[in-house]
Amino acid sequence: MLAARFHSFGGPEVLRVEEVPWPHPQGDEVLIRVQASSVNGTDLGLRRGSGPARLVARPPFTVGLDVAGEVVGFGPRVTAFDPGDRVFTLIGHGGGGAAEYVTVRQSRVAAAPASVSPAEAAAVPLAGLTALQALRDGAGLHLRRGARVLVYGAAGGIGSFAVGLARHYGATVTGVARGGKLDFVRELGADEVLDSGAVDFTRLGRTWDVIFDTPPALPFARVRSSLTPDGVYVSTRPFPTSLADVRARVGRQGPRWSGVQTKERSQDLAFLARLIDAGELRVPLDRTFPLSEIVAAHRHAEGRTARGKTVVVIHGV
Repeated sequence: MLAARFHSFGGPEVLRVEEVPWPHPQGDEVLIRVQASSVNGTDLGLRRGSGPARLVARPPFTVGLDVAGEVVGFGPRVTAFDPGDRVFTLIGHGGGGAAEYVTVRQSRVAAAPASVSPAEAAAVPLAGLTALQALRDGAGLHLRRGARVLVYGAAGGIGSFAVGLARHYGATVTGVARGGKLDFVRELGADEVLDSGAVDFTRLGRTWDVIFDTPPALPFARVRSSLTPDGVYVSTRPFPTSLADVRARVGRQGPRWSGVQTKERSQDLAFLARLIDAGELRVPLDRTFPLSEIVAAHRHAEGRTARGKTVVVIHGV
């Protein structure tokens, strides 16, 4: 079968589509005929070999963490799926999604939303799960009805889902993004938008109950004064990187720090699917590329004009 892999770290040009061995499901694994796989910031970091990525992505490495497709086989212990089921899944940092077929444990798989295309379904798993788990589990937003939430990087994949999810939980949302993407953030449902290139929100003298730093790019010390006394700063960086972060994480008074480490939970995927099918959560699909243009897909995803999600189509959808 065909898969998109790199044999050395570097720019998008290191990617190539080549023949790889066919996967065979074992135990509780399902075999999925992949229709689409999205490009995440994590994919870009793994391909570049940035930081700890060199310990995870050992070349040759098949990119792609998100998958939407059809179940075509399964191991002897699979009980939740049948052939022909439309599903979506987050594979994890081991990659492998940008391929014609992939095997995944059934506990990481959920029925895909029925109201969207496979390309849109493939845009959901990593970004949607990260946004959900950050806002619900990290910030406790489901318990903060009427909260004021600021999403930094609101035009990105995670940020796009965060705007919609914050609105679902009844929050008033401020979306921060580059000027050319502000209309897009408004369309996502943000109540207010701020141009990150023109306005420093930490100098406005205002406070929010939750600040979600999606790139992540903001030191906690910089945003602390922009949080309410019981406010929460949530980062997509899962672990503290400074003494101020550690103190805010373990302290009992004042604003606190929280990091999200995305979990491949099928029940959370099912929750996102229900919101999408109910029209309560928009899938921010930006552009699609065929597998043969995986290099162009990565270039677009890391470019300055990208907004929302970039998706690679594997089998025709």
